[in-house]
Amino acid sequence: MKNLEALIKRARIAYYNGKPLMSDEAYDRLEEQLGVATEVGHDLIRDKGARYPHAFPMYSLQKAYSIEDHPDYGNEPVTVTPKLDGAAVSLQYINGRLSLALTRGDGKHGLDITDNMRFLVPRILLPCTGKHIVQITGEVVAPATIKNSRNYAAGALSLHDVIEFQNRDLTFIAYGIQPYPTLDFIEDMDFLDHCGFETIIDSNYPMFPQDGEVWRVINNEAFEELGYTSHHPRGAFAKKVKQEGVVTELIDVVWQVGKSGNVSPVAILDPIDIDGARVARATLHNIGIIEELGLEIGCMVEVIRAGEIIPQVVRRVD
Repeated sequence: MKNLEALIKRARIAYYNGKPLMSDEAYDRLEEQLGVATEVGHDLIRDKGARYPHAFPMYSLQKAYSIEDHPDYGNEPVTVTPKLDGAAVSLQYINGRLSLALTRGDGKHGLDITDNMRFLVPRILLPCTGKHIVQITGEVVAPATIKNSRNYAAGALSLHDVIEFQNRDLTFIAYGIQPYPTLDFIEDMDFLDHCGFETIIDSNYPMFPQDGEVWRVINNEAFEELGYTSHHPRGAFAKKVKQEGVVTELIDVVWQVGKSGNVSPVAILDPIDIDGARVARATLHNIGIIEELGLEIGCMVEVIRAGEIIPQVVRRVD
């Protein structure tokens, strides 16, 4: 964090001299990082339970299930890479040194996982030593042969025992870097390869779990010109295959109060196995879903794990 404090001071001076080192947004996020660190202890000690801002937002991807759903990029070349199914993280380097690693969180703030990630990624990036700040994004994945490999990878990030973390079978695959070091995505990945990372263009990664493909406009300028929504970039999307659900009996419906105070229905199911996970409850969102699907106690329903995480009733099976 001392490197962060020094960088902010240099950035502040450069800004007042009319030669900014970074965007206003990136500067504000670094100021927020420093503020969180200062609040939790002396000498800028990080609080592992605190949420820190990503220097650059980590957007989710728009999903497309058919050709009609795909964004139209005209004649702009795109690249297609595997959509790895693990845990997304960001790595922040200041002057080429790893300063902060965060879980994706809500895309704006994530939990500090630096102590673990320093055993999985390069701590020093020689090609980046002249750059003030770099954020590298990617996926921590575990072999598909491990049961519930996604949960295995995500759970490892929050381990307090670094020895146990080092004993986990984990790999970090980089798929993004900001600010862009080159003019296009493929050259960016080549840059990261020279920095010592495995990247998303190096392989199809059949050994790791996947949940689709990522289509991205290659030219970075064209990608940025397409812009962003509040949730995802318009220059990339995730091509996915609709999940086939598992059929079971709807035993009951109960009502639960969420953290926001909203009351929502939950389906109580005859327990089933979906992708290695035991499922006995599933969200119904609201009373409108129950009416729309025509659900009744004792009827048969199809259940999926939305995003391969959240059990959800998708239809009644007659």
